[in-house]
Amino acid sequence: MDRRKEIREFLTSRRARITPEQAGLPVYGRGSRRVPGLRREEVALLAGVSVDYYTQLERGNGRGVSDSVLDNLARALKLTEAEHTHLFDLVRAANATTRPRRAARAQVRPAVQRFLDALTIPALVWTARSDTLAANRLGRALFSPVLQDRPLPVNNARFVFLDPKAQELFGDWEDVANDTVAVLRWEAGRNPYDRALTDLVGELSTRSEFFRTRWAAHNVHVHRNGVKKFHHPVVGDLSLAYELMSIEADTGLTLISFSPEPGSPSEDALRLLASWAATIDREQAAPPAPKPDPRRNR
Repeated sequence: MDRRKEIREFLTSRRARITPEQAGLPVYGRGSRRVPGLRREEVALLAGVSVDYYTQLERGNGRGVSDSVLDNLARALKLTEAEHTHLFDLVRAANATTRPRRAARAQVRPAVQRFLDALTIPALVWTARSDTLAANRLGRALFSPVLQDRPLPVNNARFVFLDPKAQELFGDWEDVANDTVAVLRWEAGRNPYDRALTDLVGELSTRSEFFRTRWAAHNVHVHRNGVKKFHHPVVGDLSLAYELMSIEADTGLTLISFSPEPGSPSEDALRLLASWAATIDREQAAPPAPKPDPRRNR
């Protein structure tokens, strides 16, 4: 990914969404404004830098930019916490003199898998690229349309954008899709030399117009908790609260769990799903029936 281009497009998109009124600036000659949001000179004024300085930064030249300037710029553009961090990541990557070493392939330690298996609610371990690395029985059951007896890892972003079953599984598919793009944008800023991520973004941009359009918007955010709605092919509708927890000993890995509201129909559906999953596991573990001996029919 072109780091200078990433800075330019991110700052331009953030500048375009802030009006002078929102920034607390007086507006003169409204009809003569040629940009939908703030002008460069207005951003420079709000950030306390010269117009030339800000122009160079918006063109992707982040060399020598101090943290205080970036903080001022984040306030001027009313960036969220995630966007603020993303801006720092983009500038840091653009200024890097050497590329970081390629990260080793992520793996789930046996102790983490045992922890997953001990949970009585659906739980999975994801990478920052939305790869499912591990799951407990109920997690596999909940995401059975995604995993489909495939060997792990399985990439959830590919399922969301390229598999028609995604819109059936996720009751709020468009929100899920927007969140998936925003998380991948966040990760691209943090790890710009992740070849697997670059390849994934290229594939999704080529094959999904929805992804391509949302990727160009440069939106970034990270939801650590919330509610997801599922329409499961076996048990029907579920509304489950999710929690994301970083696995501190394993950089880049996140545990995500799903739980129902006590006494809710979703709790009943989850019990039914657990019974179904246990039945499937017993059937798969059962030894194959012996083949009949043709000699007995003679």
